[in-house]
Amino acid sequence: MAEKIVQTAGRDQLGEFAPMFAHLNDDILFGEVWNEENIDVKTKCIITVVSLMASGITDSSLTYHLQNAKAHGVSKEEIVAIITHATMYVGWPKGWAVFRLAKEVWNEEVPELTEKDRYQNSICFPIGDPNPYGEFFVGQSYLAPVSTEQVPVFNVTFEPGCRNNWHIHHAKSGGGQMLICIGGRGYYQEWGKDAVEMTPGKVINIPAEVKHWHGAAPDSWFSHLAIEVAGEETSNEWLEAVSDEDYGKLK
Repeated sequence: MAEKIVQTAGRDQLGEFAPMFAHLNDDILFGEVWNEENIDVKTKCIITVVSLMASGITDSSLTYHLQNAKAHGVSKEEIVAIITHATMYVGWPKGWAVFRLAKEVWNEEVPELTEKDRYQNSICFPIGDPNPYGEFFVGQSYLAPVSTEQVPVFNVTFEPGCRNNWHIHHAKSGGGQMLICIGGRGYYQEWGKDAVEMTPGKVINIPAEVKHWHGAAPDSWFSHLAIEVAGEETSNEWLEAVSDEDYGKLK
């Protein structure tokens, strides 16, 4: 028979202030539910970790239950598989948060996330690799294919302050481009017009033969989906860079 679980945290911390809550925690939850024998304790530990993760609880209570899971035989390989599986259903940011706690419990150093990592965790599309068209950008940008069939769609990500050069999408007929902001904050500007701020959900329709640029705000990462509009005899013409003076005037 498994060792009986005994819990006193409720009475130790809240006994006089909230005696009913302490009783429910120590005597009912841990005294009866955790000692119920139809499910083994290791399985209960796993269920509890996943339940707290799904609820977005990543404080000391989750740390306690991760420690409890380890103490009842959940290996590092098992907890990694459990968190990874649950992440597919409850969300990527929750997975990252729980992994950081789990690495501490299983006694491994937790590397600091880079700004790029933190931003990647905030958007649903991959940032991708350094942009092969980087020669036409001021600053660092990244490119990730989202769809290469039917309608080509790419995620373009700009580090803070990064912007592409003025450019034109040429077409004999049709053509142009659509931009859909999916993260951060940036700008779109047509030649001779004021810049338009872009935040998640903002859609920009760019006709063919219009000189324009787009890029990140000085203090924010920025990502947009780029959708090429079908046309006849289409091509892109890259022009001069957006000057620091003009870029500095943006608010």
